[in-house]
Amino acid sequence: MTTTERASARHAWALLLVLSGNMVLDATEVSLVLVALPVIGNDLGLSLLTVQCLMSGFALGFAALLPTGPRLAARFGRRRVYLAAMLGFALASVAGGLADGPALLIATRVVKGACAALTAPMGLAIIGTAYPEGPERRRAVSVYSAFGAAGFTAGLLVSGALLEAGWRWIFLLPAPVALVLLLWGLRLVPHEETAGPPVPAPAPRLSGRDRVLLRTGLGAATLNGTYHGLLFLLTFQMQGRLGLSPWTGALALLPACVPLAVSVPFAGSLVRRHGTGRLIALGAAAPLLGYLLAVWRPPSDAYLTRTLPVLLLVGAGFVLSFAALNMRAAGSVPPSRRATAIPLYQMAVQLGAVLLLPLTAWLLTAFDDRRPALAVLAVAAAGGLAAALPGLRDGRPGPPARKEPA
Repeated sequence: MTTTERASARHAWALLLVLSGNMVLDATEVSLVLVALPVIGNDLGLSLLTVQCLMSGFALGFAALLPTGPRLAARFGRRRVYLAAMLGFALASVAGGLADGPALLIATRVVKGACAALTAPMGLAIIGTAYPEGPERRRAVSVYSAFGAAGFTAGLLVSGALLEAGWRWIFLLPAPVALVLLLWGLRLVPHEETAGPPVPAPAPRLSGRDRVLLRTGLGAATLNGTYHGLLFLLTFQMQGRLGLSPWTGALALLPACVPLAVSVPFAGSLVRRHGTGRLIALGAAAPLLGYLLAVWRPPSDAYLTRTLPVLLLVGAGFVLSFAALNMRAAGSVPPSRRATAIPLYQMAVQLGAVLLLPLTAWLLTAFDDRRPALAVLAVAAAGGLAAALPGLRDGRPGPPARKEPA
């Protein structure tokens, strides 16, 4: 290998670390705040409905800006949008750490969600242009996805330690990390060459013919929304009713996320062997069984026999269907429409949390019983399974993209 080739290889790995590091940062945002919610609620005197906005607000910001991302990239360029979003993320983190009331704190979460809506898909798009088609690009996408999957687990572990120093560090810590990634990004994220003024991407829209994408989006929305609702419920159960420390509560939630982080490198081969249809259906059935089990025997201090089985079934749902859902969504539309259709699928994923988190919090407030909230999660999961069943007719890795009209 020549000196030039070695330098190029080092640059490629450095760029991938920056992009993947930002993916970790986006993923940790959810789990960091999740564990801190009871502490923040007690300190600021917030109700369950208000404190859940710190999670649903992030998802709302993410969902709201996702469809606009391709148009902003076409107008200003991926590099500018990506770096600007990283700067906005860092500034919002500082503002959140210094906030003295719920309004500003929630607003910063919405802003950070909007910034993550730009950096997450934009990072994947940068990989698509910076790495040549073939093994090198597949390796980069695999690393990028693995970092993202591991981020949620990392956030759970870090949050317990940070809360010892105070909940404001949950919001302040991402700021210096984002700034370091931004500085490296200024050096490493490639400039784009354009032959003329950029043409704005068309506004994303779906038609009635996009039934596969719509069903896939519904399945992903229920998988993500019920997952967040369950973890929200369990966090307050463990720290409130059971009196566990945030660190112990965080460790107790690991079975719901570690399996996905470990299995991501093998997701592609799993899909090739079993097809998206079977995996998505099984991935919808496993969490449904978990929620039905929780309704029958609500989680309690009997962790091994009550809570752990539910967490393992929900985690199994992600292992089975996470990659399959993404692949089916990408394969359900022609290549020329993916840049605008896929953000709508990703928006649906976030809207699941936007809708189910407040509903879960309201039910926990309205009833002195967890069963109504768990029952709603079970009903939503049943909807996800109903959306997945038609896909069993297709045993291939993903539905073939429809041909472009002549």
